[in-house]
Amino acid sequence: MIEKLDNIDPTDVAAILYQPEDDADKLLADFVQDLARHDVRVGGLVQRHFRNAGGTHVMLAVDVATGREISISQLLGSGAASCKLDPNGLAEAAVVVSQALRDKIDLLVISKFAKQEAAGRGLRAEFVDAITRGVPLLTAVPRKCLADWRAFTGDVGTLLHCDRQAVEKWWCDVATRLARRHALSPSWGYFGTMIPDSLMTAARMSPASTQQSPVGHLRFLRKQP
Repeated sequence: MIEKLDNIDPTDVAAILYQPEDDADKLLADFVQDLARHDVRVGGLVQRHFRNAGGTHVMLAVDVATGREISISQLLGSGAASCKLDPNGLAEAAVVVSQALRDKIDLLVISKFAKQEAAGRGLRAEFVDAITRGVPLLTAVPRKCLADWRAFTGDVGTLLHCDRQAVEKWWCDVATRLARRHALSPSWGYFGTMIPDSLMTAARMSPASTQQSPVGHLRFLRKQP
């Protein structure tokens, strides 16, 4: 269990709970791409999976800030249908997360907390760093690792359905709180504690959306004099 969580806002930590049939990787990647399009500062990693010409399952960690792809899987030989995690690739991925935490980001994304992290390996240390710093964090957790995630976080945080609307609603709440926190910062040009309703108008993320999207909150707030 992570120590020193007393000062952490539990709603800043969210995990998408997914089943084997869910595509949590695509949900995260699409959501992050839309946030970046609206000038929200996002850092961290999403995952991409595919099978190479030999039919082997390959995993890539993608730096959401730069688009750089890092191979995190090792091929097991010709004709192998599976892969194992590459320690060198994971080390590179950890550097990406650490750099994102040093930058002034609005949201950190770490593709998933799975069996490697549950066992104390993978990106577990980066999860600890992110949560204890109080940086808004979005990740995904397979249902089979839910008990491990709860033990790791002390059951702090929000569990989300593997659904775009659920993720958007969580981000709307986080963005609103971030805006109010920064309202007292002179560098943001605000001196009060209330945010006018007009500044909380959101932009649409996609034509298919039936609701106003929350991703534009910080962008609009940043552009105000």
